[in-house]
Amino acid sequence: MTRTGPRTGPTSEVTLFSVPLRDGGARLRPLEPRHAAEFLAHIDRGREFIGRYVGLPDVVEDLESARVFLKSYAEKAAADTGRIYGIWTDEGLVGGVLFRTMDVGQGTAEAGCWLEPAAVGRGLVTEAVGVIVDWAVEERGIHRVEWVVSAGNEASIAVARRLGMTKEGVLRESYLRRGERHDIEVWSVLAPEWRAARRERR
Repeated sequence: MTRTGPRTGPTSEVTLFSVPLRDGGARLRPLEPRHAAEFLAHIDRGREFIGRYVGLPDVVEDLESARVFLKSYAEKAAADTGRIYGIWTDEGLVGGVLFRTMDVGQGTAEAGCWLEPAAVGRGLVTEAVGVIVDWAVEERGIHRVEWVVSAGNEASIAVARRLGMTKEGVLRESYLRRGERHDIEVWSVLAPEWRAARRERR
């Protein structure tokens, strides 16, 4: 990720950056507690759509819970155990990508995403996830990035495929969501695979 300031140490991250995405005007940058009101408004716009497979709307219900959620990721960033980034377009905040978990010592991380309906179909999530996976592999030494997704979430599975991830298996009826049990698919990409795929894309 391109930064606007100097690195402050081997495991620290300067958060003053903004990465342009190919979609005109779209940018990826850290989603921080100061964005709580905008984050809540964004979740409200996509609450039902996002909530079909993702529990985020159940956690972010009002301004205080939005602030608490973003603060939890600020604390993860400080501890180097997770990250969260927003996708902004000319319309404002429309989605995001994250590392729900990150274990630098083990070299593993779990990535995820969400998007409001108005921004679907523009390739924003695929590109944004690619940016953070590249950062994790090349700058943080992550060897394995996982993608854990409901088997019914075809859009998210398509992202995993486009990024060259491998489907490793299905956890049958392991996720209870709104009274319904979902099969969960586990996808992953390893650092050597990621680098090889990136060379091919060039």
